Amino acid sequence: MTYIEERDYVRELAIKVAELASTPENESVKKRWRDVNALRKPDRAPVWCCPVGCWNELLPDDSLQCSDPFLRGIERELRQILIKHDIGDDTPIQDFWPVPALFDVDPPNVWGVEIKRHTPEVAGGAWAYDPPLKSEEDFDRLTIPTYTYNQARTEEALARAHDAIGDILPVRLTCGPNVNPTLETQAAELRGLEQLLLDMAEKPDLVHRLMSHVRDATLAVMDQMEATGLLTFNGIGPMYESDPIGTAPENGRLTYANLWGHANNQEFDRISPRMWEEFALSYQLPVLTRFGLVSYGCCDDLTDKIDGVLTIPNLRIFVCSAWTNLDRVIEKCGTNYTIMWRQKASDVVFARDCELDRIRHHLEEGMRKLQGCCYQVVLRELQTLAGHADRLHQWTRIAVEIAEKYA
Repeated sequence: MTYIEERDYVRELAIKVAELASTPENESVKKRWRDVNALRKPDRAPVWCCPVGCWNELLPDDSLQCSDPFLRGIERELRQILIKHDIGDDTPIQDFWPVPALFDVDPPNVWGVEIKRHTPEVAGGAWAYDPPLKSEEDFDRLTIPTYTYNQARTEEALARAHDAIGDILPVRLTCGPNVNPTLETQAAELRGLEQLLLDMAEKPDLVHRLMSHVRDATLAVMDQMEATGLLTFNGIGPMYESDPIGTAPENGRLTYANLWGHANNQEFDRISPRMWEEFALSYQLPVLTRFGLVSYGCCDDLTDKIDGVLTIPNLRIFVCSAWTNLDRVIEKCGTNYTIMWRQKASDVVFARDCELDRIRHHLEEGMRKLQGCCYQVVLRELQTLAGHADRLHQWTRIAVEIAEKYA
């Protein structure tokens, strides 16, 4: 196809998405998320799945029609929205096209040292850390980055998007938090996870030095982002669609007090609650408390750390992974927090069709226990469909049916 033909094709996709965004059904989906995240009783619990690594099965690269890189990117995003709508989960569809603000970073490698990885020779294989902080002397090379808004590049991106589909899906400049409050993710990239864990026992002062630097750098970047006046509300989309957060500033310039913050304990999953509080939570708290509302958790087992997580003063969403004891979470969280109940992806995708009753039983047992709580049902971290092309449709139908039963 020519560029014009590709552009026309992308515009046809945008029209379909815009039509879905304007439906009463889509507004009901958004309200469902807003209610559960405001601790109001929704019509039923929202249900959402995230294909992550499965997109190459649901939407292979060779199925894309556009050859122009810019239009190809838009095509991919629009078709993903349409595929998710066909799956039938609670994916809110936005009535605008987001274009993120672009920033120049000094130094370009952010930390003053190059973060590298040992990459696998096989597609889809596991990578390994290649950390730059191999000796204590290397710590002296760490810097705090400076972010500068690149207005020219951002305006160029806005103009290109507007020219392609802006009259169908209005183009909107967005600027998210641009920081990762988890902190130990960055620490592991800089020091290496295995060495970082050993340091906790052998060189705890070195861990405190590293975590202090990552915390201070994150807070500095937050100050820089707020100073631009560009921050936009991030309470949109699945899991975090919500009412406005905090008091609207009189000058219209949002701060982190108007945004969601997200952190977890994944790199430090296996350390004790006491060590986690010392080496992670105590450093995360100064960052997390800058946000209006916070979610905590991912795939980590928080069973023995629930009390520590609940000390986060602005916590709203407790993420209960497939490895966290749901009964303990319900006992501790009650109706004071939204519980994001995560499913084990491997149990879902590797089950044979004749074993779907096992999935149904697990969902029914969990949602029966969760009755009376504000909760979400989330299936994430899917890396393959394992040959079950219809599995996300099947799982969604079962989950929605049971959510309606226990609404």
